Amino acid sequence: MRMEKQAGHRKLKVYQQAHRLALEIHKMSLNLPQFELYEEGSQIRRSSKSVSSDIVEGFSLRHYKNEYLRYLSLAYASSQETIEHLDYLFETGSLNNEELYRKLHKGYDDLCGMLFNLIQAVHEKHKTKIFNKYTGD
Repeated sequence: MRMEKQAGHRKLKVYQQAHRLALEIHKMSLNLPQFELYEEGSQIRRSSKSVSSDIVEGFSLRHYKNEYLRYLSLAYASSQETIEHLDYLFETGSLNNEELYRKLHKGYDDLCGMLFNLIQAVHEKHKTKIFNKYTGD
């Protein structure tokens, strides 16, 4: 783990939660039965990592409201997708640790709430600096 000062997207609690959960999903998926490693295991790893990646990409484009909202919406969708894969793994018995399932599910439920709130805030309060320069706002 890097010991440098947190900057940019790393300061966002929503990013920190998404990154932490993706690491937990990655570790969990490596303990799945062999036949799931390349099916649901691969799918859940990709969707979970996509959440934090989309947050980073959106944050990088935050001066453009529509792009920021687009990437935050993609992060929300990937978070919902991760919950779906988690449910499949638990319901099929491939993930048989109920405590871990509930912990990860709650983490992603909370993350979805954080993303939803951030999307709402950006939608309602974001001002694009580039256009404000020309409109006088």
